Amino acid sequence: MIRSRLRAFAAAGLVLAGSIAAVVVAAPAAHAEVVCDQYGTRLIQNGRYVVQNNRWGASTTQCIDVTSTGFTITQANHNNPTNGAPASYPSVYLGCHYNTCSTGTNLPMQVSQISSATSSISYTFAGGTFDAAYDIWLDPSPRRDGQNATEIMIWFNRQGSIQPVGSPVGNTTIGGRTWQVWQGNTGWNVISYVAPSPIASWSFSVLDFINDVRSRGLVTNSWYLTSIQAGFEPWIGGAGLAVNSFSAAVNGGGGGNDTQAPSVPGQPAASNVTSSSVNLTWAASTDNVGVTGYDVLRSTGGGAATVVGTTSGTSFAATGLSGNTTYTFSVRARDAAGNTSAASAGRTVTTPSGGGGGTGGCTATYRTVNAWNGGFQAEVTIANTGTQALNGWTATWTVPGGVSFTQVWNGRGGISGTTATVRNETYNGNVGPGASTSFGFTASGNSAAPASVACTSP
Repeated sequence: MIRSRLRAFAAAGLVLAGSIAAVVVAAPAAHAEVVCDQYGTRLIQNGRYVVQNNRWGASTTQCIDVTSTGFTITQANHNNPTNGAPASYPSVYLGCHYNTCSTGTNLPMQVSQISSATSSISYTFAGGTFDAAYDIWLDPSPRRDGQNATEIMIWFNRQGSIQPVGSPVGNTTIGGRTWQVWQGNTGWNVISYVAPSPIASWSFSVLDFINDVRSRGLVTNSWYLTSIQAGFEPWIGGAGLAVNSFSAAVNGGGGGNDTQAPSVPGQPAASNVTSSSVNLTWAASTDNVGVTGYDVLRSTGGGAATVVGTTSGTSFAATGLSGNTTYTFSVRARDAAGNTSAASAGRTVTTPSGGGGGTGGCTATYRTVNAWNGGFQAEVTIANTGTQALNGWTATWTVPGGVSFTQVWNGRGGISGTTATVRNETYNGNVGPGASTSFGFTASGNSAAPASVACTSP
């Protein structure tokens, strides 16, 4: 049996295809065991999870050391072009993937039946070009084989000149974290949530991400969750990358045939209105099987309302607004059975002009995230300490000779001589008073941190 699959990654907007051969599940791994077979798998924790080597996109050698809680890549001689497909997807998963299912799994499970879906992950990052990928797969049918119709990807980290499929469609807040959202189609729908800086470990609700994708119209309550996966996609190198631990649990009893929608939330109240942001709060909804979250909708100039974010609480900071513009915000509730309420009454907000009436204050804080022989990763936080919104920003600093960027995200920049310059992207240039944003980069050369970073705003 041949399994065709296209990994949902691309550089410079390109998408390439790959294929995966059939997998034969070996006996459970009672202790650490090195697996070098191209598609070799091992069961861990009495078969609850499947670990797969899955070197599908390259002929170079890859070996993983399977442990009772995850795996470590011990050898990875990859050197794939970063404008193409990755070399592999070593990963651990719960559920069913191309006819290989973890022991006793209750997946596939219909979304409407899920009362909770939680997971915990801990990564170790190393050198090379890779992404730390967390995959959630869904399909209209309860399939255990073949390609699913929608892929949710959570990018916990990325290193090198790689990017998700499609293009950015905005930002959202899920699980108390802000994510840049990308959306595209590569034979199936792919929606990616990119962390602005690396996340080494996290415990979270998988259902929160499914709910956000459902609010964007890419899945419905009748679809099925088929698997939850975590691992890495290396393009270059990869040795030393590890999933230290992985757990996932999906519970049923989400309401079954329940069709009662939550009550309509209260009309949102608006506060702290700036030229680029507004804080919204509203009265909670009630429901017979429990409210799981809220979708925040926005319209401009009488146009159609679109979802601009999701939250599990009753407050939301709407950002990325334009000065001197009238917006209408409303809220709808979701319950554990997947029903949604009607939208609340709208709250109309007119943002002030971005100029005048206050003082600006742009500061930049530099942080080295990781360093290795010949390169490093850093993050710079841009903060507005003034009383009027920043309408764009530029960060500059001095670097040692020979330093060059290999990748910059959430900003556009380069290095000329010993001066590094990074400017905002279109989606993160407006920073309200007291708010902040950040950009990150990887570079080759001396990792010494600068004494200071200058921040300017028009």
